[in-house]
Amino acid sequence: MQTRDVHIDAQVTRNASAADAGDPTPCAIPTGNLLPLLHEVRHALERWLESGTTHIIDLRCLPMSPAEEATLLRLLGRGEVEARLSTLGDSEVFETGIAGVWIVNHYNDNDVPVGRFIEICSLPAILQTQREDAESGLETLDRLISNEENMS
Repeated sequence: MQTRDVHIDAQVTRNASAADAGDPTPCAIPTGNLLPLLHEVRHALERWLESGTTHIIDLRCLPMSPAEEATLLRLLGRGEVEARLSTLGDSEVFETGIAGVWIVNHYNDNDVPVGRFIEICSLPAILQTQREDAESGLETLDRLISNEENMS
């Protein structure tokens, strides 16, 4: 299997926690949700490998203490692929140390975290080329080729 580095340049430098998400009452004590969440990720990864079914877990909808969330991120680790992009606010995407398991963080224009997701898939949707963008790219290439042919 070939590996390749993909880099989308933008700057996002922050570590989000449940308290950053605007939740006035983050869980200060452990909720016991860490182990069930890891099991959910495990089963989703198995399902994706067997059938190609992707799975998204919205971490902002789960009660977790900041310590549990930090432990989750530490356990999953950080893999080799990451991207930072800026569209309607900044987003940070990285594959965890578990291939096929991604963390996707979204921030609003004021750099306030507005979403954190675990995605189990080959590549999160936010990084996939949209058909309309590829069609626009094809039109651009046609213009470039036409201009070059007319210059020759």
